[in-house]
Amino acid sequence: MTSALTVSVPCMRSQTEVVVDGLGLSRRVSRLTPSAIVALAIVYVVWGSTYLAIRYVVASLPPYISAGARFLIAGVVLYPIALYGSGRPQRVADRPTARHWRSALVIGGLLLAIGNGGVSEAEQHVASGTAALLVGMVPLWMAIFGWLFFRERVTAWAVVGLLVGFSGVAMLAGGEHSGGVSASGLLTLVVATLAWSGGSIFARSAPMPARPLLGTAMEMIAGGAACLVVGSVLGEWADVRLSRAHASAWIGLAYLIVFGSIVAYSAYTWLLRSVSTPIVSTYAYVNPAVAVLLGWLVAGEQITGRTLAAAAVIIAGVALIVSGPRLAGRRQTE
Repeated sequence: MTSALTVSVPCMRSQTEVVVDGLGLSRRVSRLTPSAIVALAIVYVVWGSTYLAIRYVVASLPPYISAGARFLIAGVVLYPIALYGSGRPQRVADRPTARHWRSALVIGGLLLAIGNGGVSEAEQHVASGTAALLVGMVPLWMAIFGWLFFRERVTAWAVVGLLVGFSGVAMLAGGEHSGGVSASGLLTLVVATLAWSGGSIFARSAPMPARPLLGTAMEMIAGGAACLVVGSVLGEWADVRLSRAHASAWIGLAYLIVFGSIVAYSAYTWLLRSVSTPIVSTYAYVNPAVAVLLGWLVAGEQITGRTLAAAAVIIAGVALIVSGPRLAGRRQTE
């Protein structure tokens, strides 16, 4: 799960439909350019691998404290870059206000503290691949929230996709010895995905600075601080043993800060502004597969028949929701 970051990448240029958004020109294409292929590969691999990195981090460091450190460091690094790095005079719309910070606290709290923090908490008890599969339910929750709060039309494809996706979650919740997840791990991940989806819905209309990177840096700072508050309430500081933390935890944390919280999110935001939504949404199919494969190859996580079947069912549900409207449109034009 992620919040949007944007870093200007001069070499990434598309060639068709021009969209003017007040921050410059962005071009959205329905076909893949070499730059788009590279950006997609980054999102596929890096986002899929963050689940394994989180597993190594929480093996030695408390989940909310480590997540807070991750987002605070990334946010503090990005904030001055976003505010002054362009070399252009700061416009009024670029200046963060108290209202913007309130929005950042809500978005960062939901997406990063409850969302990503919850995933970190759950991965103390749940395999990284299984966690990625459950996080793949986000598009399903988004469809429900879009209907509830924005009265977005829910198609028959979406209804079928919701039912299929939830049945996949039910398959995973079959008990530890049958290849499922524990009740507490399942509940934590469901709450995390709900928070991520709710935060994403709120972020659609929340007042934020005009520069997307600045807003994201603010969300990371606020969300990181919220993670530290949650960790403090849970008494995690007593479990911080920096001298005893394994090297893999520090490597994992550095990987999450640099690649998970900066590089991949930047590529993802560029994709949102440069290629069509159906192309970008393919990450929802690929990330769980990458996470399961890496968990098996690197960490020796067991892949059971139940896990594989649940993976296929959940991905099929997400695919129906994401691709259903496009399929329906094709049938109407035939």
